[in-house]
Amino acid sequence: MRRFLIFLLVVFSFFSYDNLVSAQRRTPTPEPSPTIEQTAPTVAIQEPAGPRYAACDLCGYCPPNNPPQSWPACQKCLYPNINPDPSVMESLIINPETNTPVAAAPGRQYTFLGCFGGQGNFSDEGSAGAVVQSILNIIFSLAGGIAFLYLLYGSFIITTSQADPERLNYGKRLVWGAIIGLVFTLSSVLIVNFIASNVLKVPGFGE
Repeated sequence: MRRFLIFLLVVFSFFSYDNLVSAQRRTPTPEPSPTIEQTAPTVAIQEPAGPRYAACDLCGYCPPNNPPQSWPACQKCLYPNINPDPSVMESLIINPETNTPVAAAPGRQYTFLGCFGGQGNFSDEGSAGAVVQSILNIIFSLAGGIAFLYLLYGSFIITTSQADPERLNYGKRLVWGAIIGLVFTLSSVLIVNFIASNVLKVPGFGE
């Protein structure tokens, strides 16, 4: 009896395995679906027409604000080769090749005292002489202006002295001191320029 049951179990297992294999053979394998390549559309980038402008230039002109009062003097110092009309905004044009605005004149610097420097870079020969000459011109101008103010003040003291000997003498001393200061200032300018340009021949001095 036990052998008969084992025989039935083996036969049942054999038929079950055969049906399973037949079912797997009859199941169709899905075919791979064709892949569709998607390409992104190309967009042509167009450069903006016309020149591009920087926000501000080295002279402090930032449109749409009005240019500062010192812009004409600064333009002559830093941008001597452009149109002096600020509305043209030539100092703000950006170079499309270098992507930088208009460069300032080499070797020049504009301050509230005026324009310093000359032609070429500060490292070039003669640039130091041009800077020193600019500084001396400012110093001599200030000295001459102070002497002229003292001359006016001394003249005012003399005219309002009303025959007062002390005020009259004080006014005369101021006038004589102012005259001597003006003569000394003018002489200093001439002597320094003559020595530096003709005697020592300092490069860049007197140009």
